[in-house]
Amino acid sequence: MEEVIREQYSEREKQSIFNQEFMPHINSMYNFAYRLTLDSDDAKDLLQDTYLKAFRFIDSFQKGTNAKAWLFRILKNSFINDYRKKSKEPSKVDYQEVESYYNSEDVDRQITPDLRVEALQDMIGDEISVALNSLDVDFRTVIILCDLEGFKYEEMAKILDIPIGTVRSRLHRARNLLKEKLSEYAKKMGYKNA
Repeated sequence: MEEVIREQYSEREKQSIFNQEFMPHINSMYNFAYRLTLDSDDAKDLLQDTYLKAFRFIDSFQKGTNAKAWLFRILKNSFINDYRKKSKEPSKVDYQEVESYYNSEDVDRQITPDLRVEALQDMIGDEISVALNSLDVDFRTVIILCDLEGFKYEEMAKILDIPIGTVRSRLHRARNLLKEKLSEYAKKMGYKNA
């Protein structure tokens, strides 16, 4: 059995690696986190958690390797672990916050019964984002990694911890699902079926 020798970095080297290798990817990392969570606050929490773990386990990072792929893998694993944990918990509502809002002077008495209308109002017309966000997280993830972030199949396989063949088939399926979801939109925009 081959033993992996981990390099022990000094505090100065750790700070240098963090600033030079990890920080340049913070915008891509946030975009990926947002696409997974579909919530700005959750994405920021996930991003913070990812960077904390990256610094904590910086000795397992090899200089000269793909730092972006390493960070994406940490983020993806954190998201999955958090998603599993949350899916086992019952949903929570802060009734005191709801009550205080409706009892305040700021509340509009002409509130629409379906509050989703107001929340979605800014998103109307953004059919592509809506279609992408409606995909299952496994399909959404491969499209984000490949088509938005530009990772190669081999890198995606490492990030997702799945075989390359699975990456290819999942990406093919994801693109077909996205194509189906956007077919009506494409017709409205004047594109004809091939």
